[in-house]
Amino acid sequence: MQYKIYRRREKLEFTVPKVTAVLVTDDTLKVDLSDGRAISVPLAWFPRLIEANKEERSNWKLIGDGFGIHWIKIDEDISVISLLTGKPSGESPNSLKKWLKERKELKSK
Repeated sequence: MQYKIYRRREKLEFTVPKVTAVLVTDDTLKVDLSDGRAISVPLAWFPRLIEANKEERSNWKLIGDGFGIHWIKIDEDISVISLLTGKPSGESPNSLKKWLKERKELKSK
């Protein structure tokens, strides 16, 4: 995926690498990229991953031709671009609250 950014007569071009591996620990999301870089970000950036158990955290698949990650059971999507630009989850507090409530109700059944 190619990106072009124009800023005050300056043109920046870069290619976004694809995801090659994903590891979720108790406090970190680590993503290996096709250009050899590894990005580690605090798990606190992604509340659904914090709430997920070990099985849910390991149940992911690549989306967008490898430019994103989707966690099936917790419905979390994270793009390479958001990781490269340091952007945490954009989920609203109300949305997260609703998801947590639904999750609690499902677990109690």
